[in-house]
Amino acid sequence: MKLQETLLNSHTNNTSLYESLTFEEIGDDHIYTGIETPMREDAFELSDEEKKAQIAPLFAKIMEIMGLDLTDDSLKGTPNRVAKMYIDEIFSGLNPANKPKVALFDNKYQYNQMLVEKDITFYSNCEHHFVPIIGKAHVAYISSGKVIGLSKLNRMVQYFAKRPQVQERLTNQIAIELQKVLGTEDVAVIIDAKHLCVSSRGIKDDTSATVTSFYGGAFNDATKIQELYNHINN
Repeated sequence: MKLQETLLNSHTNNTSLYESLTFEEIGDDHIYTGIETPMREDAFELSDEEKKAQIAPLFAKIMEIMGLDLTDDSLKGTPNRVAKMYIDEIFSGLNPANKPKVALFDNKYQYNQMLVEKDITFYSNCEHHFVPIIGKAHVAYISSGKVIGLSKLNRMVQYFAKRPQVQERLTNQIAIELQKVLGTEDVAVIIDAKHLCVSSRGIKDDTSATVTSFYGGAFNDATKIQELYNHINN
């Protein structure tokens, strides 16, 4: 990776910076308001089935406003398909009930160097335009006495990716959750992704990519960071 990184070890809330701006003034600016996904307190009062039942007719209305013929065989099932996709698939990470269950194991191998799971492919969606973010995550940690199965690292990435996101928040959420689960500050996460809100609309730049990183504990060291990059690039 040769792209400039954004270091994300500061978890400040930036909402106040934008409170005085109008929608037109903000425009396509990238807004990151904090570590937590913005959710209402009543977000889970409806069941998944109830949510799908409400989303489908609302999406049908959007299609009708755009002039699409919902009696056409190709389109008449689209509202239900979209509702199911939103709740059961691409936004399933909004529901904490879907968080991966993680079992910890003793580090019987006494492996005390960094463990890196690289090139974890993920698909997310930009919360500003609801279009895809496609990228790869690289996750590393140094055991403090406990380890988790490698597939759980992938599942943790997928869980936080499957929600409306900004890349900075996604990076931090993965890292902080792994710190909690593993009981160590020694966690690093690097994400390299393409945003279709940049490549398919607006500026329409299909060659740029965004790189974000989180370095915790022992990874706040230039030597460790270089070692991590060597693992990722080899």
